[in-house]
Amino acid sequence: MFSETIELRGHIIDSLILPKVLDQILTRGANFKITEIKIGKKRADQSFARIEVSAQTSEELDELVLRLRQHGAETVERANVQLAKAPDDGVFPHDFYVTTNQQTFVRFDGKEIEVRPAMMDSAIALDRQKRAAHAVKFFDVSKGDEIVVGHQGIRVVPVQRSTSRTDVFQFINTTVDADEPKSAVIRELGQELRRAREAKGKIAIVGGPAIVRTGAGEHLERLIEMQYINRLFAGNAFAAYDVERALFGTSLGKNPDHAFAGGGHENHMRAINIIRECGGIAAAVQKKILTRGIMHACVKHKVDIVLTGSIRDEGPIPGVTTDVVEAQKIMREKLADVTHVLLLGTVQHSMAVASMLAPTVKTVCVDIDSAAVERAVEHQPLQSIGLVTDVEPFLRELADCLAKPKNAGREK
Repeated sequence: MFSETIELRGHIIDSLILPKVLDQILTRGANFKITEIKIGKKRADQSFARIEVSAQTSEELDELVLRLRQHGAETVERANVQLAKAPDDGVFPHDFYVTTNQQTFVRFDGKEIEVRPAMMDSAIALDRQKRAAHAVKFFDVSKGDEIVVGHQGIRVVPVQRSTSRTDVFQFINTTVDADEPKSAVIRELGQELRRAREAKGKIAIVGGPAIVRTGAGEHLERLIEMQYINRLFAGNAFAAYDVERALFGTSLGKNPDHAFAGGGHENHMRAINIIRECGGIAAAVQKKILTRGIMHACVKHKVDIVLTGSIRDEGPIPGVTTDVVEAQKIMREKLADVTHVLLLGTVQHSMAVASMLAPTVKTVCVDIDSAAVERAVEHQPLQSIGLVTDVEPFLRELADCLAKPKNAGREK
């Protein structure tokens, strides 16, 4: 048997870090022995555990320790990171360390360096001269760059449950299913967004076409007008449907207020053509051609619009980033200072954004598909809420809640 001793520190009990570590050990067929444990007696007290982990082979032990590090485990031996040079542009060396979105440190020359930004599914590049460590994507790396390999000398600090107060984001069960009541959660979310706005936090919406097609756009407009939205992330289709609805009363030929609507796909194409003729959404608003809708509200209230394209897009509308690598860079930059994100009715876009978020960002995912909700919130287990429901009643109730005075309707 091969063994190594690990240590856990922090709120490892109430944040479920210790159970997750033990579960990883057992599910991988390894053994553990808790040689020391100290549990905090008060809510704010931290805990400590020292665990001897053993496995049949050194390879199995190395793989297990790598997984445990992602939950905040530290090895007793404080070693420096191992480095290897990138063999070519856009290529990482073999056995490169794959990052999570948790706060990460690397040890170099006996000192720890924080990896910035905290970004999942990346590698770590180390600059010896600047003594800086960066999370890098394939398109960021150049031949000869020094990349962290293996798991030695790496420390991960997972987000832990807040001890100051319990809010709606601190529920152990983060998903509210379709057959469960949601009003209380939405009211608490409204209070959270109020606090975020008062604290000058940045609130982003990731919107899918379902917002427009279900008639929920007017409720999103209300949130924008009340200045609860700072950024909007969406695809070309979202903007095109909203513009079509504003100009012709339909979205892809359908009107949520009527059983039948004329125009079919023609309205969709004509709407895109009008915006292209104007030179973009902002220009159409300035020329008073686009006088209502979500895009109009965003321009009027200075909400930053980040639109990305796909191979299915018609047009696209001017301002849509069609280069996928460039789109990733723009989205990461625009998400860097965001504190709260609402992922509404768009599976692929939600997954893309969720993978780019820092671990401290509070996330709400709303979708009628329960599997989509589960996938979107799994990256932020202590910072996420999932609601399995249609986006229209969610946005309507949230906007109604935020339209009321601050303390209205609260129980005494």
